[in-house]
Order: sequence, then structure tokens, then C-alpha cells
Amino acid sequence: MGTVDDLLAELDPADRRAIAHVYDLARDVVPDAEQGLGYGMPALVYRGKPLISIMRAKKHIGVYPFSPDAVSSVSGALADHPGIGLDKGTIRFQPEHPLPDDVVRVLVAARRDQIDG
Repeated sequence: MGTVDDLLAELDPADRRAIAHVYDLARDVVPDAEQGLGYGMPALVYRGKPLISIMRAKKHIGVYPFSPDAVSSVSGALADHPGIGLDKGTIRFQPEHPLPDDVVRVLVAARRDQIDG
């Protein structure tokens, strides 16, 4: 696996827009984040630790904040949102049902705060 930029370059336009938007929001919240790998996936890395990865899977786009607690911090806000699926450490969505920007910001801030300790 390559960088976030490599991942984006390989996607179809709808997926690219949706995934790039989440990465852009994450960079707004954590401007010091750099491209790297998290558990072998292209990710933004902060202070040497994976911050967030967003990848196209067969049936959904997966958001991986590398933290079940970060997912829990936004689960209430996503409970009634159409087309969103939650697992212990993953949020799933489709380009036609994107994650709300404010939820992405809270998710990334929660993960950043964990890394900052």
C-alpha cells in the first residue's frame, strides 16, 4: 500500500471526492498530520501514531480511526443517520450518504486527544 495520495489517485471520482473530503477535514483538525501507514493502510499519522484511514471496501467506504473509543464518541450523532454503519472500530458509509462534517471533526479530535494523552 502507498500513500493517501496514491490511494486517492486509484479511486473512481465519486469515491475519491467522498474519501478526499474526510481526509481534508481531518487535516483541518490536525494540520500536523502527515501521510503514512496505519496497520498497513494508507493513513494520516500524528506524532508517529495512526490518526485515521479512509478506504474503499467492496460494499462501503470504511473510516478507521484506530480507536473504538473515538468511534464511540460519535456513535450517538450517527445513530439515526441513513446509510451509516458502526462497528467497534469502524464507521461505514456510501458516497451518497456522507458522514456529516461536524461528526468527522469530533471523531478526528477524539483520536488526536488520545494520541496527545
